Amino acid sequence: MNQKTTRADMNLMNKLFIQDANAGVMYDRVPLKFKVNGKEMQGIPAQFKRSYTRERVDANIIRYTYSGTCETCGLTVTATHLEYRDFPVSEWIAEFRNDGDADSPVISDIVLGGDIAGEFRSFVHGNGDTCRDDGYEWFTDTLEDGGMTIHPQDATSCNGAFPYMKLVFTDFVVRAAVGWPHMWKADVARTADGVSYFCGQLRCHMKLHPGEAIITPRLTLMITEGDEARSRNLWRRWYLAHILPREGDGQPIPPALCLHHWGCEGKPEHTAATEENQLLGIEEYVRRGYTPDIWWIDAGWYKCDYNWPHIGTWKPDAERFPNGLGPIGRACDKYGIRFLLWFEPERVVPGTELFDEHKNWLLAPDDPNGNHLLDLGNKEACDWLIDRVDSIIKDSGIRIYRQDFNFNPKPIWERHEAEDRIGAIENGHVRGYLRYWDELIYRNPGLWIDSCASGGRRNDLETMRRAVPLHFTDVGYGHLPIKQKQFYEMHEWIPYFRSHNMTWDADLCTDGVVYEANDEFSFQNAMVPSVTSMIWFNGPDKEFETGIRMRKIWEKAADIILAGDYYPLTECRKDYHDWYAVQFDDADNDRGYIQYIRNTLADDEEFTAKMFVNEGKTYTFTNSTTGETFVKTSEELADGLTIALPKRTGVVFFYEMV
Repeated sequence: MNQKTTRADMNLMNKLFIQDANAGVMYDRVPLKFKVNGKEMQGIPAQFKRSYTRERVDANIIRYTYSGTCETCGLTVTATHLEYRDFPVSEWIAEFRNDGDADSPVISDIVLGGDIAGEFRSFVHGNGDTCRDDGYEWFTDTLEDGGMTIHPQDATSCNGAFPYMKLVFTDFVVRAAVGWPHMWKADVARTADGVSYFCGQLRCHMKLHPGEAIITPRLTLMITEGDEARSRNLWRRWYLAHILPREGDGQPIPPALCLHHWGCEGKPEHTAATEENQLLGIEEYVRRGYTPDIWWIDAGWYKCDYNWPHIGTWKPDAERFPNGLGPIGRACDKYGIRFLLWFEPERVVPGTELFDEHKNWLLAPDDPNGNHLLDLGNKEACDWLIDRVDSIIKDSGIRIYRQDFNFNPKPIWERHEAEDRIGAIENGHVRGYLRYWDELIYRNPGLWIDSCASGGRRNDLETMRRAVPLHFTDVGYGHLPIKQKQFYEMHEWIPYFRSHNMTWDADLCTDGVVYEANDEFSFQNAMVPSVTSMIWFNGPDKEFETGIRMRKIWEKAADIILAGDYYPLTECRKDYHDWYAVQFDDADNDRGYIQYIRNTLADDEEFTAKMFVNEGKTYTFTNSTTGETFVKTSEELADGLTIALPKRTGVVFFYEMV
């Protein structure tokens, strides 16, 4: 199976309602629909004064811009199309701007998309991170009974509906991703010769003030011939090439082991963190041969009296950090560690600096004592936040900026909007949010951003262009079958993410063995690009010995994950009675690995995984735990590889191919 882009893939692009370069500029074919005062319009309307440009962004991307201005009302519509030349990917985003002297007519129902012709089979979509055990599930609909609309349950983009989905046809697959950090929608329906697909901002009915502009969600489409497995790996290759953020030297961000000194003095999060205890933790990990790649300080480093949600004063607590956070940043730099610091800037509570001194920047809830929203659509507020956080990043030596978001702003937006401005405040907030991150990255080249929203509830593709999800869920850290199900989805769509090496299955063990919290099995269930090792700096030597040994295995596996193609080999039913198996195949470098996990209650003594095989190759497998090797030809692997393991055991077999 060819996992690289082919000419046939690129030829399929014309199915994606895009401009035919040989047909001239066709404004009416721009995949944009909207209404002006209730009148539906398509593309760039003929009554607008229209223009078109084409420019090369880089060696692999061409930008097409279609624009038109209504000379009567001053409304300017601009649709931008990015066409990738190295992958069968097409992206669209549109802007509406009022260039007139008075309020514009009401603009509503703005969507991007259109009809895709072919023998349609199914629409595959997920529910994202619901912050419950039922999250990270997939659903398949044939749409035989009519169309459907999916959208998030609240104003976070991945809660209840995942903004990544598939349209499966008989001989090709279309992947669609909606780039919008808050309330988006996707409308999907069968047509006579295929399917229609449209996406847009869920709540969109607004006039624009003079000089005001709004944007649409970004629609990203990939079309590939063949089956879902091939589509999956071309998406991963495109994501790693074009979406995954870069370090300051332009290289993709590497795998990372995270450590922290958490829950000091038994207090929540980092509410009892001090300069002294954080420096002690760093020095002790280094002394014991377990230097992390990332040193993590989460919520509570500001003054909060052990109540970390008391947020809105973004200054280090002077009593606990009399010299600021700079000493910690310098200690991290000394050992080549990236210093990560947590923020939640959009939420503000009474009794904090932003509430007391800049209340005019806040949007209030019904309850005056509740969570207020810092309006990032307010340029003055956004500029202040940029300057304040940038100063902390520079003064403290922050290398990873972590942003959380722990409440639903939808009721606040609804409370403050007029009937002819539905969705306008949200749209302004989105633009401010993206500008804020872009400016932090511009001012601090190589800065990582970690996206979090009570777990993974704001990991849409527009956010992921700037960030990685180092905390993609608040659910199931040590509930291993749930983690395995979560990994199933993340590896496919957002291939860089982090997990904890926790296990919560000790109460299920009936063999009389006492299981440690950080044993080999906990690491086997955290083989992802980034991991937080839950070994405390003052923990027993045995845990450090295990951690150091397993770290070498994880580092090699993580490197292959970020270079190879992904093959899930088991269904993942969130059941301790199941086996789990996964393969990553880096055919470009003649290597890969296959991992087996026999969960705690799995009865079968052995398991056969039908792995992906490169035809004509001979495989040399190495048991990463014992060092034992064995050789199999591709013909011998055609029916799968059978492994026997005790309960609650995992193993990674690295392989090389000749």
